[in-house]
Parts: sequence; C-alpha cells; structure tokens
Amino acid sequence: MKKRIITAIVALIIFIPIIIVGGVWIDIAASALAVVGLSEIYIMRKRIIVSLDFVIGAIGVLLLSLPESALKWMPDSFSRFDLAYVFVALLLIWMVFTKNNYNFEDAGTTILSMFYIGNGFHYLAAIRNSDSGGLSLLLFGMIIVWVTDSGAYFVGRKLGRHKLYPAISPNKTWEGSIGGVIAAVIFAIIYMVGFNQFRNITTMSPNIPMLIILTIILSIAGQIGDLVESAYKRFYGVKDSGKILPGHGGILDRFDSMLFVLPLIHALGFI
Repeated sequence: MKKRIITAIVALIIFIPIIIVGGVWIDIAASALAVVGLSEIYIMRKRIIVSLDFVIGAIGVLLLSLPESALKWMPDSFSRFDLAYVFVALLLIWMVFTKNNYNFEDAGTTILSMFYIGNGFHYLAAIRNSDSGGLSLLLFGMIIVWVTDSGAYFVGRKLGRHKLYPAISPNKTWEGSIGGVIAAVIFAIIYMVGFNQFRNITTMSPNIPMLIILTIILSIAGQIGDLVESAYKRFYGVKDSGKILPGHGGILDRFDSMLFVLPLIHALGFI
C-alpha cells in the first residue's frame, strides 16, 4: 500500500502540471506514453524490444500519437494514418526478410497495437489542446473514467453478487458495473453544473438529459476498455501490463479505459 501511495503521489506531481500547461508538453507526454505502451505489449508477448520490428512499430505508434500540426511538412493530402501505413508496410516486408521468424501474427499484433495505443494517446493531447475548452473536456473524460472505476470497485465489493464476465475478469460484477455508471453520472452532473463547466466546454450544450446519456455511454466505453485489457493480459498470462508504476502496474493498466473513452469523445464531435 505504501508503494502504491508513493507512486501515485509522484505520478500526480509529474502528470498534473503537464495536463494544466498542455501544449507541446502534453504532446511529448502522450507520445512517450504511447511508445511505452507498445513496449508493454512486446514484453507481455515475451518479444525483444531491442529489435527492428519494435523500432518500426515504435515509430508508427509515435506518428499516430503526434498532433496533426506536427505533420505540416507533409503534403496536405497526407494524414498521420497515411504515414503510419508506411510503417505497416515495412512490418509486412520485414516478415518476408526474416523468412517468417517475424510472422504475420506478430506483424498483426504490432499493427493493431500501434493503432489502439497510438490513436488513444493522440486524443489525450488533442482533447487537452483543443479550442473547445480542452482542459475542462479532458478532466470531464478523466472524471468519468476514475469515478466509474472507483464506483464499480466499492459497489462491487459491497453488493456484488452476479458476475459480469468471469471468463475475462472474475472479480467484476453487474452490480459493480451499474454502480460505477451511476457514480459517474452523479459526479459528471456535479462537475458540469456545480462548477459551471458548460461555460468552458463550448461543444457541449447545457442539457442535463443529454449529459446523462453521454456519461452513460462514456462510462460503459471505459468499462469495455478495461475488459479489453483484462482479455489480452489473461491471454498472455500476466497480472499487470508492466512494472513502470510500482504498485500500479504498467501504463496500459492505468490508461486502458482512457484509450477507449478519449477517441469516443472525438468521434461524438466534442473536439
């Protein structure tokens, strides 16, 4: 417990100023987190990160995590996805050169991880640096994720009877899941109405029923992101995605829900 608390304090001391300042600092942080996230996938799979395929994948995930403004040197018709596809092709070519020592399944895992992790962390920075109340909107998403997680944990411990998905995550219950959603709705209303955040988030209208629906959608998305990470950790036979955060696991352990929620905030048109 002491180790968890110390890690949490140190992480917050580093992370909170980056979120508040935003700009290039959160761009750099998001890209660094994306590369670390990809390395955790490699380590879970017991693959060497000092390898050409990891370097190619790392550059790909880096490009996907970068802001669009970082690619202004490219032709206007080019997006970060177009550029990332170059590295997808390089991974497939590397498969040929290694005579399937690095095979199609390996390439597929790296490519999927590039898009899953890179795009998720891209929106961590993109939301913060957006003109539609970036800091307030990012905190809105984070509050939903954190409160859902905490609410599900405490309600599940007290009232949990019916398993949610025991084949993937044996400790999660339907009662905890629903409790997490309800807690998220309550805190979202407190944050948006009590702290008048509708004034800051210009893309969100002051409509309480719509706020409740949005919160429910994002809360469920966050729980799906959690289950997704549980699924691949169970597949690889590991408890945590990494050890970079003593007592808390890896970067993917801390951002699993965010990797689903943040792109969804963009997809729903809030940035």
